[in-house]
Amino acid sequence: MDGANDFIEIDGVVESVTYCNPENGYIVLDLDIKDEYITVVGELGDIEEGEELTVMGEYVRHPKYGMQFKAVGCQRKLPHTVEAIRKYLVSGAVKGIGPTIAKRIVDEFGERSLEVIENEPERLSRVKGITSKKAEEISSSFKQVFGIRTLVIFLSQYGISPSIAVKAWHRWGKYAVDIIKENPYSLCGYDIELPFEKAEDMADKMELPTDSFDRISAGISHILTVNTNSGHTCLPYDRLKAAAKGLLDVSESDFENCINEELEQENFVKYEKNGRPFIFLPEYHTAEQYIASRLQALNSFLKDTGDDISRLIEAEEIANGISYAEQQKKAVSLALTQGFMILTGGPGTGKTTALNAIISLYDKRGMKVMLAAPTGKAAKRLSELTGRDAKTIHRLLEVVFDQGGKQRFKHCESDPVSCDVMIVDEMSMVDTLLFEALLRAMKLSCRLIMVGDSDQLPSVGAGNVLKDMIDCGRLPVVKLTEIFRQAQQSCIVTNAHKIVHGIKPDLSRKDSDFFFMQRLNSSSAAETVVSLAAERLPNAYEYSPIEDIQVLCPSRKNDLGVVKMNELLQNSINPADPQKPEVKCQMCTFRKGDKVMQIKNNYDISWSKNGERGTGIFNGDIGIILNIASSKTLEIDFDGRITIYPYEMLDQLELAYAITVHKSQGSEFNAVIIPLLAGYDKLCYRNLLYTAVTRAKKLLIIVGSAKVVDSMVKNDRQMLRYTCLRDMIEKEISSHDGNS
Repeated sequence: MDGANDFIEIDGVVESVTYCNPENGYIVLDLDIKDEYITVVGELGDIEEGEELTVMGEYVRHPKYGMQFKAVGCQRKLPHTVEAIRKYLVSGAVKGIGPTIAKRIVDEFGERSLEVIENEPERLSRVKGITSKKAEEISSSFKQVFGIRTLVIFLSQYGISPSIAVKAWHRWGKYAVDIIKENPYSLCGYDIELPFEKAEDMADKMELPTDSFDRISAGISHILTVNTNSGHTCLPYDRLKAAAKGLLDVSESDFENCINEELEQENFVKYEKNGRPFIFLPEYHTAEQYIASRLQALNSFLKDTGDDISRLIEAEEIANGISYAEQQKKAVSLALTQGFMILTGGPGTGKTTALNAIISLYDKRGMKVMLAAPTGKAAKRLSELTGRDAKTIHRLLEVVFDQGGKQRFKHCESDPVSCDVMIVDEMSMVDTLLFEALLRAMKLSCRLIMVGDSDQLPSVGAGNVLKDMIDCGRLPVVKLTEIFRQAQQSCIVTNAHKIVHGIKPDLSRKDSDFFFMQRLNSSSAAETVVSLAAERLPNAYEYSPIEDIQVLCPSRKNDLGVVKMNELLQNSINPADPQKPEVKCQMCTFRKGDKVMQIKNNYDISWSKNGERGTGIFNGDIGIILNIASSKTLEIDFDGRITIYPYEMLDQLELAYAITVHKSQGSEFNAVIIPLLAGYDKLCYRNLLYTAVTRAKKLLIIVGSAKVVDSMVKNDRQMLRYTCLRDMIEKEISSHDGNS
């Protein structure tokens, strides 16, 4: 749909309500339109039988329930005919009125029944079965119901959905309209979360002053929130002040007065690091402080078990016919004698070998080990490398939803995960809030082993957890640096290590697994990438363009970005065909056989796999469209998990012949093709190139400019992330050491 002009309007009386979620206002009802019944769905609020509605929206076909009218908004008025009023009161809309009382009220007052309930409740006592006290209770209940409707209607004039109105009613009740009129920015809070821009629009229409305390406070919170999406858990005070003055066009004194008061009220938190003040949203300060204190506790217990670890390692070597390197032995020893340890290193350095020895020795001690990773792909890979079950962190902690519909984890301090050892792989991808949740879900006696490569890109979410833990220098870390003989045969591995040490990779080899093809303009580079993915590699290596080959782009935009490359690759690998069903969306066309990626976490979508059923498809999961049905649904295979996507959910998908390097983290592909030309200088840095190269298992091809490769290798500018975790860890451990 391009806009409201494409919607249609229908009028009717609510015959029945089959489902209503009071937390978000989503409702399913049957609307009587001149004796024809139509199923209406949408976030319309708490509607009762007998109400008269004008709904605006479109007809859609649900894969299970058939044709429905999907409403995006409605105008409502209370019933005015005797029969509609009776149906409304019988529905239970007003507390204290059942079928018998409803009939008596309507028999007594007819079309004026609702008016009497609201404005003349004392007259209700004339009805048999209603005392004066009960009459007041009935009137109060009616006014509450009517209040929610008033709030929905009030907010709808500003284009704000009923789901926001329902949240606001839960928080403020009958005072909601007055509170919002006085301060529309109050809707931006955590439990309601209206976007700041929408609150700005409301305030502008209400002609409220632009230098108000409420606006400045909401603006500061908005800036901090936006920056968490860029990876920062906090901002330096001076940078926050400059950003707030620019966004809000307010004076320095207004900013300082506001933030000082909000700091006093603990709505923001200040932290001093190296003499420089930083400002946090409370949840991120709490998370970093908790991580630091928990790591200190883990670091200070279980120092030595008394076992002869060297003897155990020697027995493991004999049993497996392996001779461990000294750093591997150190890693195994620390894992068995410490409560906490970080194992890091690049490709080919033996992290998996050391990890398998650690798991084996814990097994022999009868200790329960759990394996986890931040993404489904990473968990699957970890399972393949260890031969054991591995879960995503989200699945391990079990996502549930509270009464307000907010996501939380079932496992926490009061219900910890049942294991003695927690091993987490791909720690570079784990953000601050997720790591806090994992630590809170571990028993105090549980050991923690973290595996990751700190030279890779940091997490998509806020924080730089692995790097901060390693850089603090106060925690047990083993970095494996020796490249083992078998791995030395791979130019992917040797060049990856050159890149991470600032040495230009060997681009001249034509007889290995790492190739460079010089193309100095975007059109020839794009043509070469498409030719490689669609024809040359499948013909030469029998690689599947869908399952084995992945194009990785530094950027989404420009001629070699994800969007453009997906269009070109789709046209070559899976071109349009009258025999192939397809559906056009705003950004692209999906057709049967396409490779697609889920781009946001969806905890509700159902899947089936070999008779097993479950829910949840997550950000970064890659699948193949098996079919596009006439029922306006897509059947998609996500690594064996078969799901059904109605057209309304297509905004959660995008083509995945090409993906960004960031999206590829935690995954490996048999063949990787990387287009690299100038034009995205902000993304031309070393650890992005290193991350891209290390995604390839068997073959890597860079297409583009050798100068760009050279400049990326030289550019060791890490993605700057403002956090205070490293400083907090240092202070926690120093404080503990000083007291011990």
